[in-house]
Amino acid sequence: MKLISLQTKTTDNFKTNYKHLKELITSCEEGSFILAPELCLTGFCYERMDAADEFTQKTKKKIKKLSENKTIAITFLEKEDIDYYNTLYIFHKGKVIHRQSKHRLFPLGNEPENFAKGKKENMKIIDVDGIKVASLICFEIRFPEYWLNVLGADLILNPSMWGVKRKNHFETMTKALAVANQCYVLTANSANEDMAKGSGIITPWGEEIRDDEEEIISHNMDLSEVKKMRKYIDIGLKKKWK
Repeated sequence: MKLISLQTKTTDNFKTNYKHLKELITSCEEGSFILAPELCLTGFCYERMDAADEFTQKTKKKIKKLSENKTIAITFLEKEDIDYYNTLYIFHKGKVIHRQSKHRLFPLGNEPENFAKGKKENMKIIDVDGIKVASLICFEIRFPEYWLNVLGADLILNPSMWGVKRKNHFETMTKALAVANQCYVLTANSANEDMAKGSGIITPWGEEIRDDEEEIISHNMDLSEVKKMRKYIDIGLKKKWK
């Protein structure tokens, strides 16, 4: 399976953001697993959250259609009852197969004042065509307790909008997560000027395929490499997740 990290800029124009994202997704080969940056279609538009939610409801249907021959993971700003959430959707073969709202909200970005927390129990491993997949949304990767929720995954997703001042933290932690869990990590960060970029794929061996300039970063995932690493240095993951 080809893993694809999209590294796009987010503008104030929702429609322009979607048009560009659609072009990139359409250009990706069939059967690929695609991850988009956190809230790449709307950004954290606190003064236009109702408009963002309205746009999300229309766009989810379009993304679902684009996923008929691909797997697409993307976060949306959406409203439920009176609360707003930052929610990751995984679309696979034209269906929503997983939904997970951000549980640990970033205080420096005023997220706790504007979003409700997602349920921690949705931070779990799911099966996608025989591959164990889990997700940590941006800031969540900083918390070791959440690493336990994704322990044993073959592939961990990390959609982010991570600031450039903490670029070293972002790249260090995503690599550490891959090495500690002996798995692939697919991370997609924003390409805006004040963002860290650093999107890409980290292998179970700690090899980093990153690029700060490209919008599409790809790498073929070989599940046998996960098994090989867990056999080579057995820390219990091989036995637990046979």
